[in-house]
Amino acid sequence: MCGIVGYCGNSNAIEPVLEGLARLEYRGYDSAGISIQKNNKLVIYKKEGKLENLKQALKVESKLAATLAIGHTRWATHGEVNEMNAHPHGNEIFSIVHNGIIENAHELRAELVQKGYHFHSQTDSETFLAKLTDVYKHCHNIEKAIIETFQLMKGNSAFVIIHKETHKIFSIKKSAPLVCGINEKTEEVYVSSDPYALVGFTTKIYFPEDNVLCVGDHRNTDSLYEFYDLEENPSKAFKIQESQMDLNVVSKGKYEHFMLKEIHEQPELVSKLYAIYSSGKAYATLQKMTKDKPSFVHIIGCGTALHAGLVVKNFLELENRIRVQSDFASEFRYRNPRVAADEVALFISQSGETADTLACQSLCIENKMKTYSIVNVEGSTLFRDCDENLLLHAGAEIGVASTKAFTLMSLVGYLLSKSFKGEVLTKETQAEFHNLSEAIAKVLSREEEIKEIARDIYNHKGFIFTGRREQFPIALEGALKLKEIAYVHAEGYAAGELKHGPIALFDENMVNIAIVTKDLFEKTLSNAQEVKARKGVMVIVADNELSSAEDVADLFFGIDFCGVEDLKPIVTNVVLQLLSYHIAKFKGTDIDKPRNLAKSVTVE
Repeated sequence: MCGIVGYCGNSNAIEPVLEGLARLEYRGYDSAGISIQKNNKLVIYKKEGKLENLKQALKVESKLAATLAIGHTRWATHGEVNEMNAHPHGNEIFSIVHNGIIENAHELRAELVQKGYHFHSQTDSETFLAKLTDVYKHCHNIEKAIIETFQLMKGNSAFVIIHKETHKIFSIKKSAPLVCGINEKTEEVYVSSDPYALVGFTTKIYFPEDNVLCVGDHRNTDSLYEFYDLEENPSKAFKIQESQMDLNVVSKGKYEHFMLKEIHEQPELVSKLYAIYSSGKAYATLQKMTKDKPSFVHIIGCGTALHAGLVVKNFLELENRIRVQSDFASEFRYRNPRVAADEVALFISQSGETADTLACQSLCIENKMKTYSIVNVEGSTLFRDCDENLLLHAGAEIGVASTKAFTLMSLVGYLLSKSFKGEVLTKETQAEFHNLSEAIAKVLSREEEIKEIARDIYNHKGFIFTGRREQFPIALEGALKLKEIAYVHAEGYAAGELKHGPIALFDENMVNIAIVTKDLFEKTLSNAQEVKARKGVMVIVADNELSSAEDVADLFFGIDFCGVEDLKPIVTNVVLQLLSYHIAKFKGTDIDKPRNLAKSVTVE
C-alpha cells in the first residue's frame, strides 16, 4: 500500500523513478508525485489520479532532468484524494515520501501549529516533514534530525527523505516494507517499498531491519549504502539478496490484464511448487516443521489469505486430526485470544507486510508460541520474524485481486498436511499435483464457455456463492473476487445456511453461483432447488458426471477433475476466478487496479 521509489546517481533520475512507480501502481493509485533536487533546490510535481496523469504533466517540462529524485503513488488514509494531499511533501529544506500511518500525528500537529508551522495538507505524513524540519533547524545534522524525528513517530511507517543540497537518499522504517538497492557497475543507488520496482536496475538488494537509518550515496564508491542504528553507530542489521528475478514478472506479456496472466500461470506454478518442496531446503523445512504434531494451530490472515487458511484448516483437521482455528488478523489480536506456548501460529500473507497480520505475529511471539508463515516475499517482515517459513514461489503478483497466490497458499498448506503424515514424496501426492495442473489447464482451455456464462449474468443485481464443506471457503473467495473487481454485491455462504436468512434475497434478478460436488450432493442440490423455486438464476459449477445438477441449472459448467480428489477446491476456484474476471470485463471496470483497493495493506 503506497508505492515508493527513489534514485541517486549520475543519470537522469526521473526515468527509473517513473518506471519503478509504474510497476508499483498496484499499491496505490489515488495520486502520484515526484520530487527532484536541482541546483540546490527541491522541485515537486504531483497529480491527482493515476500515474499517467503525472507522466503527462512531466512531458510539458521537456528539459526536465535531475540525478536525485523520490517518487510516490498514494493509497489515501489521512486526507482526501487530491493534489494537495499527494506525496511527496516538501519545503525549502526537505522532500519526503511516506508509507504507513503516524498514529500520534494529531498531537504532533497541534504542537507544531503552536510553534507557527503552517500545514499545506490534511495528511499525517506532513507531520513528519514539519517535525523533521523543526529538529534540523536546531541540530543542523541530517542523520541526527531524521533519527530523532523518527523516534517521535508512533505506528508503522517507512520514510524516504532527500535534502536540498546533500546528494544522498535517506530512508528508515518500522514494520513497513522498505528495500535498498545498488548497481555496482553504474554506481547508482535506489530505494523502494517493493523489490519488484528495482528489477533490472540493481545488482544487489538490501532488506534493512526496523530502526535502521539507510544512507545511499552514489559518490561513495567504497560503500554505496551505509546503515546506522538509532545511536548513529554503523549497523549490520540487514539482509542481502543478489539474485535477480526475471523482468517478465512485471510485464503483462500477451495478456490484457495482469490478473488474467496470473490466472493462466497457475498450471505451471502448481508443477513447479511440488518440484521445489519435494527436495532440498524446502523439503527439509517441511520436515522440521512437522517433526512434532502441535496441540493446536491458529491460522491467521486477511481477505484471500484467510480464505486460503480455511482451506488449510480443512486439510489439517481432516487429514491430521489437529485442532485448528482460522481467524481474521484484524480480530485475533483484539479479542484477547487464549493461546499457549505449546501451540503454533501459522500466518498467511502474500506480501509478508500486512499490518494486521504482523501485529498478530508480535502478539504470538510475546506469548512464546512457535510462529510459521506461508508467504510469497522472501525477506519481508513476516518472513524475517517467523521461526520457519514456507515460500509460495509465485513470483510477483501484480493484480490487486489475488489469484495465483490463493492457489499456492492452499497448496503449501496441503504439503504441510502431507508432511505430518510423511506422504510428501509418495507417488500418490506427486500424481495429485500432476493431475491438478492438468485439471486447471483444462479449465483454462474452456475460458470462452465461462465468458459466455459471464455475459448472461453480469447485469444482475446481486450474486450469492454457495458451497459445502471443503467448497465453502471457495464460495467465500469467489464472492470476494467478484466484489473486488466488478463492484457488485456478492456474498459467500455455506449452502445449508441459505434457508436461514439469505434466501429472502432471491428473485429473478439475483444469481446463485453454486459449487456442487459428489460430497453431500443431494443436500447441496436440494439447496439449489430451493433457489430455483424463488425464481433465482441458478449457475452451477459441478463435477461433470453430475447430470442431475445440470438439469436444475440455468447455466452449467461441468468440471473434469482429472483424478484430483483432495484438491478439488483449487480447481473450482479457478473457474470462479475466470468468471469474476469476465463479469468485471463486461462491466468495464479497472480490473488490475480496482477502486479504493491496493496491494499489500500496510495499515491497520
